[in-house]
Amino acid sequence: MGQPQSREGCEGGHAELPPGQRLQRGWPVTHYGPVPKFKPERWDFRVFGATADGEKHAWSHEEFTALPYETVVADLHCVAKFSMLGAEWGGIHARTILKLAPPAPDVTHVMVWAEYGFSSNLRLADFSAGGVVFATHRAGELLTAEHGFPVRLVVPQLYAWKGPKWVRGVEYMTADRRGFWEERGYHNIGDPWQEQRYSYQEEPGDGPEL
Repeated sequence: MGQPQSREGCEGGHAELPPGQRLQRGWPVTHYGPVPKFKPERWDFRVFGATADGEKHAWSHEEFTALPYETVVADLHCVAKFSMLGAEWGGIHARTILKLAPPAPDVTHVMVWAEYGFSSNLRLADFSAGGVVFATHRAGELLTAEHGFPVRLVVPQLYAWKGPKWVRGVEYMTADRRGFWEERGYHNIGDPWQEQRYSYQEEPGDGPEL
């Protein structure tokens, strides 16, 4: 599985901004729709689709938060043209989920599912990259509900919409399929270093037809 493009700076952050981005000192709240109410007794995290054993895997909130906790320093680039550099995220590494619930050999993409049916598709190589984490904390503090508590995905090498808030599970796929924003005009890949913001910028092979 390949590694994403990187512009490494000190401590794992990036030394420069992607094209068209501006440095953001704070952390604006950006999302579509209402903030879901967290009910721990009903919450679970599921891995399904083309798993290696053909089974669905699920963790309760208590079980999920007991998985190995890791801290990464990673940037966040919003398609709205602001970037946060060198943020500290804590949570469960995507590679931990891939190890505990392996995908079948022919899996090429994943769909990350969140509350209210929101979804985002990722190439398996992007999902399995080193800095990708199911974040429960930022700067050592639990995420707020507005910022995605209990879990948001952080995919530092792609635009932030590729990492949904309020994540509930991962679907392994043997062919690409567009997620919520990708069906509504956002670029299927979303690489900020190539400024892949919108679907009209896609080249042949970047994604399924709209």
